[in-house]
Amino acid sequence: QVQLVESGGGLVQAGGSLRVSCAGSGRTFNAYTYTMAWFRQAPGKEREFVARTERYSGSPSYADAVKGRFTISRENVKNMVYMQMNNLQPDDTAVYYCAARFGYGGSVVHDFRYWGQGTQVTVSS
Repeated sequence: QVQLVESGGGLVQAGGSLRVSCAGSGRTFNAYTYTMAWFRQAPGKEREFVARTERYSGSPSYADAVKGRFTISRENVKNMVYMQMNNLQPDDTAVYYCAARFGYGGSVVHDFRYWGQGTQVTVSS
């Protein structure tokens, strides 16, 4: 079993920055062998892909809406995944979820088996 716990959300003004973190744990969990991703869900909207870091290589992928503003990274030795979010805008307001899959790729909800509870990010204009 894999447990994921997000932290680092909060309230920020437009143009500001936040870093969200995801701590993975479990008896056999090794972040190096999992593709890790961030999704977000705004009120009244479906959960959407934000960014992904591939198992083994750590190669990142981003949704077009966040390219150039968000950076995903991982620290495998600590089973941690991070996302630095710069130049935040009101449209970035959402609950941000960490997700993990024991495989490659993935950009939709059903690709990922393990999910955290989410952390709220609110951007004021």
